[in-house]
Amino acid sequence: MDEALLRSLTPSVLTVLVRRGADFAAAEDAVQEALVEAVRVWPDDPPRDPRGWLITVAWRRFLDATRADTARRRREDLADREPAAGPAPSTDDTLQLYFLCAHPSLTPSSAVALTLRAVGGLTTRQIARAYLVPEATMAQRISRAKRTVSGVRFDRPGDVATVLRVLYLVFNEGYSGDVDLAAEAIRLTRRLAAAVDHPEVAGLLALMLLHHARRASRIAPDGSLVPLAEQDRGRWDTASIAEGIDILQAALARDRLGEFQAQAAIAALHADAPTAAETDWVQIVEWYDELVRLTDSPVVRLNRAVAVGEADGPRAGLAALAELDDTLPRHAAAAAYLHERAGDPRTAARLYAEAAHRASSLAERDHLTRQAARLNARRRTGAGP
Repeated sequence: MDEALLRSLTPSVLTVLVRRGADFAAAEDAVQEALVEAVRVWPDDPPRDPRGWLITVAWRRFLDATRADTARRRREDLADREPAAGPAPSTDDTLQLYFLCAHPSLTPSSAVALTLRAVGGLTTRQIARAYLVPEATMAQRISRAKRTVSGVRFDRPGDVATVLRVLYLVFNEGYSGDVDLAAEAIRLTRRLAAAVDHPEVAGLLALMLLHHARRASRIAPDGSLVPLAEQDRGRWDTASIAEGIDILQAALARDRLGEFQAQAAIAALHADAPTAAETDWVQIVEWYDELVRLTDSPVVRLNRAVAVGEADGPRAGLAALAELDDTLPRHAAAAAYLHERAGDPRTAARLYAEAAHRASSLAERDHLTRQAARLNARRRTGAGP
């Protein structure tokens, strides 16, 4: 059984049912039943036209469910108008499905779950395992999302920016359970890039590839985080880096700069440096200036302050950091790093410990705790101020 084929066909089968008049929730249920039937039947009797087979079976499942629901007379009329058998249109409505799943009425978590289910073709169990929540909880989340978008028509223009943010949320979840969400996000973004000609879609794909290329070097054998400056660059995926840079350069050449292109440009400068010491921090600061102009994000300003500390010295970085709210996520960690570079390990150790207390993940907390312990041990042995 070719699971990748089934997942790739899911969006187009779903959109055919919606185009025929099925509401989104009922259509999605019918498609899932057709996929289950395919897993049962195809190994012994593979169809010549997998997509057409799935459309036929899903439509029949939808009609069966509709006819059984006598309270919905309007749908009974729809069932009586069953289309004649024949080849299904080859139009790919996957793009509209992206927009539907990223509808502004959905919460970010619901939009991500619905995208993985309807566009990605993942099962509820796989999505629940990836997000480390009970399957029943994820099923309720997806059901509510499907009900929310059931009345939305496919003929409304979609917001590419919202779709990209949903895909970036998926990517940042990384890997957990039996689903590699980072790889899944790259797969879905590739499909989006093939369906829509937009430089920010290309920018996001480039950003994902450049970040994902460093994945193997981010975690030490003992499970601890490895900072970028300490990573073994020989373990970086050079093919993904080259592809990401090529995609980024083509997007930048169109002169329609967006935040994902700017982020990708920063990632490309890190990836292009043979060693950490050879990183072009001056250019990185310039790209962060562009990002600040595009987003006015406090988090971007915080990252820029760290880059300023590398380009112009830690005191300059601390001055830039002082202009920001100290309750920002990772503010204490950034301040600790800059204070250590400025020769103040006592303050750095205190701030590392504070940052560890605020950390959003166990791996990050352990890393920051080790940094604080390292500096405190150095002070106790007289190796520093």
